[in-house]
Amino acid sequence: MKKGTTAVFAAGFLQGSAFVLIPALGSILRSAPYAMGNGTYGMLYFPEIIGAIIAALAAGSIHKRFGAHGLFRIGVLANAIAMVLLVLAFFSGQGLVVVILLAETLLLGVGFGLTNAAINRASTLIFAGSATAAVTILNGVIGAATSISPMLLHLSTVWLTWVLWPAALLLLWLLTLLLPQALEENQGQEIGGLRAWKKSMIPFAAAVVIYAICEGSFGSWANILVSVDHHLARATGAAALSLFWGGMTVARFVLGAIPDPWLSRRWVYRAAPLGMAACFLIIPQLHSATALLLCFALAGAACGIYYPYSMAFGVARHGKEGTQMAGLMVGALMVGEGIGSAGLGPLQALLSLNHIYLFSALWAIPLIWLAWGNSS
Repeated sequence: MKKGTTAVFAAGFLQGSAFVLIPALGSILRSAPYAMGNGTYGMLYFPEIIGAIIAALAAGSIHKRFGAHGLFRIGVLANAIAMVLLVLAFFSGQGLVVVILLAETLLLGVGFGLTNAAINRASTLIFAGSATAAVTILNGVIGAATSISPMLLHLSTVWLTWVLWPAALLLLWLLTLLLPQALEENQGQEIGGLRAWKKSMIPFAAAVVIYAICEGSFGSWANILVSVDHHLARATGAAALSLFWGGMTVARFVLGAIPDPWLSRRWVYRAAPLGMAACFLIIPQLHSATALLLCFALAGAACGIYYPYSMAFGVARHGKEGTQMAGLMVGALMVGEGIGSAGLGPLQALLSLNHIYLFSALWAIPLIWLAWGNSS
């Protein structure tokens, strides 16, 4: 195993586990003693946008000044502090908990952006001969964690209390700092700062923002749609969230493992938005728990490759600005996730979640157009 591989994939697993905690806590935060409304719950995702923008702007400059190791460690520390805040939220009163969770999502946005910029870029260097597959499998690991994490949170709630899983993640993040890092052979070739920004990066970032709005609409609201809007069991809502991320994970591992000559990654990239649109149209028509769970799993599979392929094509086209490109893509992901997660809260004062899903199928049009240009 090449040096740094364990750190890259361990951080990816922990990042996915931490990222999904607020969505996984959806039904708990909507119930007593927190009793958050749609608007308040949706607002929790908004600071991720701010954190993501900070990370996207800073990734290249941090890499230039502190190197890949420094970028990785700063991202890990931001994630660890976010877990500290989540643990503190458990012990806080109803009024203070919202403020703490807003700070938690801000730090999570920063940590997610910096850590993912570091590990996505590192994966393309560690496995330089198969960069697209490496990025896809890394994001498959992240997806696996987002699939498993809600169930581990649910189990910790059943066994004792939900705060056990965030506390365990805090410890694991700190242990990650002790793992050996990848060699920085390319550091002198990287361009950072203002010189690293190119207009040609914009289509890739736009594709990821729109995609992430779709991912956030599925992932952040699956629990609420199933357990609150459709009045099914809380465990069914958690299962829908897990199956969404599980479907994404399976798609990434399967497509990442297929050798390049056997798979036209360009055409898979261009076709993926059609699957997302189909799921947006079908889910509002469903009522049974089994059908909803199956369709959320299919939605995850449809979402599986659009982001990692955008990342791989973008970094390949901007080799000298690779870290900044990776940071921009992760930042774009978090911005879109924030819009898809936070925006759907107040929007439900005008439209039901089912109607929002139906209209969201239209996102497939710009996603196909951008994928075509980005992969040409």
